[in-house]
Amino acid sequence: MGGDKRGFEFWVLTGFFALFVLFLYGPLSAILILSFQGPSGGLTFPLNGVSLHWFWNLTQQQAVGDFGGSFRRSLALGIGVMLVTVLVSLLAGLAFRRRFIGATALFYLSVASLVVPSIIISLGIGVMFQQLGLRPAWYSSGFGAHLTWTLPFGVLIMFAVFNRFSPAYEEAARDLGASSWQTFRHVLLPMIAPSLIGVGLFGFTLSYDEFARTLMTSGTYNTLPLEIYGMTTNVTTPVLYALGTVTTVFSFLVIAVTLGIIVWLGRRRLRG
Repeated sequence: MGGDKRGFEFWVLTGFFALFVLFLYGPLSAILILSFQGPSGGLTFPLNGVSLHWFWNLTQQQAVGDFGGSFRRSLALGIGVMLVTVLVSLLAGLAFRRRFIGATALFYLSVASLVVPSIIISLGIGVMFQQLGLRPAWYSSGFGAHLTWTLPFGVLIMFAVFNRFSPAYEEAARDLGASSWQTFRHVLLPMIAPSLIGVGLFGFTLSYDEFARTLMTSGTYNTLPLEIYGMTTNVTTPVLYALGTVTTVFSFLVIAVTLGIIVWLGRRRLRG
């Protein structure tokens, strides 16, 4: 086995994957390095000293940009969208386990927003709020716009989960005298908990990083992606790179914590 030679296709795919990784993480590496510029450093290489000056500068009052406020808005919006996405996706997955009139049409309607350009949805929601005499805001129109992006993914994930889920476990619980709620609480929910956490991760990260669907729906106050975009035309110091590094590290921490919870749940289920 160890003496088998790799074919030409293997090396082509390996090269393609290496280019993909370089294209994906190369710019992030440049931003990470430049965020450690010295106090007199600029936006380009070479580094002019090494320090944490621009990270400390993030905590101070800025002439341009509201780092703290935009981060708090994105965090609150992401958590709210995550919770609604998990709940609705779970209920939709349970509902579609049984056939009902209009199920096919409802399914296609629920995923239709994935193929509509995001900026069109953002524009449509913004115009609708204005026509209704309502002021667009990140917690109302922005919240709804983000759900049009996260819910289809959550629903599709739960459909895949329930398509592979054997009803034999639930039947065994009912044979032992468990009620419908007890079956859901003690059998179904623990088994699909890792998938629900994955849906929550999708919902949070998609909302936290969303730009296009927030552009016309955030109202007066920007979310973090909009704030960063606005800063690119005004900020001329590495503080912008420091902000990018902090937000990237935060995103990776969220993913790491989520994966840790999934692994813990899996081990707990095996011990049980």
